[in-house]
Amino acid sequence: MAAHSVPDLLGGEPVLGRPVNQGGALAELVREGLPAQSLFLLAKRLDLRQAEISEKIGIPQRTLTRRLQRHSRLTAAESDRTVRLAQVYNAAVESLGSEEKAAQWLKTPNRVLRGGRPLDQLDTDPGVREVEDILGRIAYGVYS
Repeated sequence: MAAHSVPDLLGGEPVLGRPVNQGGALAELVREGLPAQSLFLLAKRLDLRQAEISEKIGIPQRTLTRRLQRHSRLTAAESDRTVRLAQVYNAAVESLGSEEKAAQWLKTPNRVLRGGRPLDQLDTDPGVREVEDILGRIAYGVYS
């Protein structure tokens, strides 16, 4: 199964309000703040409850609920973490072959991550790089 583009994972033009390519337009949208609906849609793909996704992005759950109800936007930092999560999920879909396998892999403890879940590593850039490295090794058959 082919992976989606990151903007498509975040709701595409209907949610984002304009066509977005992978480059500068996405960075501009992150600076402006993604619609809160984008995070909700990503959570559905990852099969995460609202409490889990709000924790991973660093938004109090009540704040996220209020933003979803009011159709407001995430902050630039929250938007950046949301895009980072979408990018890693996309890489997992490419490496593992399906959305279901990718979502499950991200939530499963991993020996290479010292028993941690890949999803729990995505709060820092070094953690993201470590997860992307593992996905690269899986894709090229050198996973250990």
